[in-house]
Amino acid sequence: MTHTLSIVNLRKSYGALTAVDGISFDAQPGEIFGLLGPNGAGKTTTIECTVGLRPPDAGEISLAGIDARKHPRATKQKIGVALQATMLPDKITPREALRMFAAFYDESETPEDLIARFSLAEKADAKFETLSGGQKQRVAIALALINKPLVLFLDEPTAGLDPQARRELHAVIRQTRDLGHTVILTTHYIEEAQALCDRIAVVDHGKIIARGTPSELVAGSTASPRVTFSAKRAVDAVHLGKLMGVTATTVEGATATLTTGSPPQTIIDLVKLLEADPENELIDLQIHKPSLEDVFIELTGRSLRD
Repeated sequence: MTHTLSIVNLRKSYGALTAVDGISFDAQPGEIFGLLGPNGAGKTTTIECTVGLRPPDAGEISLAGIDARKHPRATKQKIGVALQATMLPDKITPREALRMFAAFYDESETPEDLIARFSLAEKADAKFETLSGGQKQRVAIALALINKPLVLFLDEPTAGLDPQARRELHAVIRQTRDLGHTVILTTHYIEEAQALCDRIAVVDHGKIIARGTPSELVAGSTASPRVTFSAKRAVDAVHLGKLMGVTATTVEGATATLTTGSPPQTIIDLVKLLEADPENELIDLQIHKPSLEDVFIELTGRSLRD
């Protein structure tokens, strides 16, 4: 399959600080490719170098076969960018902004079509300053798509949004992918990466330390499953630690989490333990498989949001 975007050995330093340290990846048509990592990992700098906002120190950037470093003007006709914050004049309306941005490109979408696609009809003639955070982000992505780009870059698109606005924007991003665009998404929200991305590159300290589909990354984890249960009465951690397969326990009141290499056997022994106490009973039980966050902590030794 032809790569829409290919980045090879990208590097960027600021004095003694190496922000991007040899990052390489490619993305395909109709794919959401995620750069997942904590704040300061180098995700935004990677995007800024790729789209021409910052000059990289080294590396190759190819977009649809065009050398982006040698032909920046041609490249800009084929990309759309929505950064963490979109600043527009307070009094401009979404319709006016879309018409203005359309004039910058050789080929463009019809503003009215984007207004309909992004459910902006009721706010099309409202002043930008009156829009909600989610509406402003929908406008930002609509503006980034005005030139029919091959690749759409979204840098932390849902940062600061409430859960409902985040879900609405997720639907917009999936729709954009389904229309054939390549989407490059940076995020530090683990749930967002798992829900949206077809493939993920985990970035830490300017390097890609793992990559693959969400399921491939989880499958490669050595983290053990966890059994979380609630009982009528608290169970002593010493007894829980002796259950078959259990390697670690966390007890908070009548709720406990057991890390285990054998969930079925652990559950059987747990039920026997509870049945031995006629005054106790199992209220709730859940099995948690390793998650992307477990993978990240395993790879870096720190929490995703540190």
